[in-house]
Amino acid sequence: MLFVISLSIVAYLLGAAPWGLIIARVFCGVDPRTAGSRNTGATNVARLCGFGWGVATLFCDIFKGTLPVLLAMWDSTDVAAISTVALCAVLGHVFSCFMGFRGGKAVATSIGVFLPIAFLPTLISCLVCIGVIAVTRFVSLGSLCLLASLPIVLWFFGATCWIPLALLLLAVVAYRHRENIVRLREGRENRLVLSKKGSLTGQQKDNHA
Repeated sequence: MLFVISLSIVAYLLGAAPWGLIIARVFCGVDPRTAGSRNTGATNVARLCGFGWGVATLFCDIFKGTLPVLLAMWDSTDVAAISTVALCAVLGHVFSCFMGFRGGKAVATSIGVFLPIAFLPTLISCLVCIGVIAVTRFVSLGSLCLLASLPIVLWFFGATCWIPLALLLLAVVAYRHRENIVRLREGRENRLVLSKKGSLTGQQKDNHA
């Protein structure tokens, strides 16, 4: 139990590491908190710094969720203990102590915590996300569909013990995307396009389409 408590604290601190901010400021000289969508996630870093830096941010945010969960699974097989560590990593990303208890939207870190827990269901939900983004070009919608589909896929594969964690992470991600949800409903959400320079830009939806 002491190890789980200690690891939960470590998981929070790892999750709180603002890799998007670090990468954007060190390599691009820009603060993603004050530019673009004002978010430190991979999408905004890609928009501001280029696709490659966005991918680097994505992998860092995934890994900081995967590492503490792997450590928890090495020590314990208890679902509640592993879920607690996983949730702490995601909450660290959302409420980072290094950024005044503000943070990202938790999608990449949520993927990270679930990869070692349920690799194939997570992969399928990621494919759902990619498919939605490819069709609609709405990253926010794809992200929400990823977390919304995960409990269903977990149920299909018989991994029902992880559904409560998936539902908790869905609630966190939906909360962080509440403004995006409003814009999606009102037709004001930005679409994602790849510019000729390889960076991502937002393109307003044509309300007459």
